[in-house]
Amino acid sequence: MSDQLDSNSTDYVVSAAKVALGAVPLVGPLLTELAGTVIPKQRLDRLVDYSRKLEMKIGSVDQDILRSKLHDENFTDLLEETVRQAAQAVTDERREYLASLLASGVTESHISAVESRHILRMLSEINDIEIIWLRFFSSPALQGDREFREKHAAVLQPISSSMSASPNERERRALQENYAEHLISLGLLTRPIRVDPRTGLPEFDRANGMWKTQGTQVTPFGKLLLRYVGLSGPSS
Repeated sequence: MSDQLDSNSTDYVVSAAKVALGAVPLVGPLLTELAGTVIPKQRLDRLVDYSRKLEMKIGSVDQDILRSKLHDENFTDLLEETVRQAAQAVTDERREYLASLLASGVTESHISAVESRHILRMLSEINDIEIIWLRFFSSPALQGDREFREKHAAVLQPISSSMSASPNERERRALQENYAEHLISLGLLTRPIRVDPRTGLPEFDRANGMWKTQGTQVTPFGKLLLRYVGLSGPSS
């Protein structure tokens, strides 16, 4: 009896998913067949929200272009993976990024579905806070992109690294530094080596045994990821 109830419950959820998705004219029908295998009932609202965001981004795309994409196995693989990640995404922002990325894969012909899949994989490697920091470094000027900085002030607020800093501040500072190091390890950020203007040679820091660096910059691949998720900065 319990198995039957579970089966009936699952059937109901799948039916509800298809009804909800069917209300989204263009994108909904593309996702209904995935609802039964990808989305458990507690994640239904996320899928519906994702489909609506995607509808807004590709609703004006020529239907013939969209149909041709659906005959590309690499694109359908990309679609299924964005659906899976959208179902797991707990924030509106993450679902917005995913919708933007898939829409870019539809509208930008010079990037293949395989390449879009790679960008999606990289997106899955970083959290929402790291995305904010990546976006921040794309416009490093003090007065650059003030609206974005004010919106995310709680994340971007500098944390003291002085000896008098509290244990809590030191831990939060360590987290901030690790976000940047993670983005560097993924090839999304870089710290250019400082060059002595007199000799034209890299400067070496004897105190820590490392090359001196000059600032933090977003790499070309980092800029590409930001553009695909709809977060290109004013200077990009």
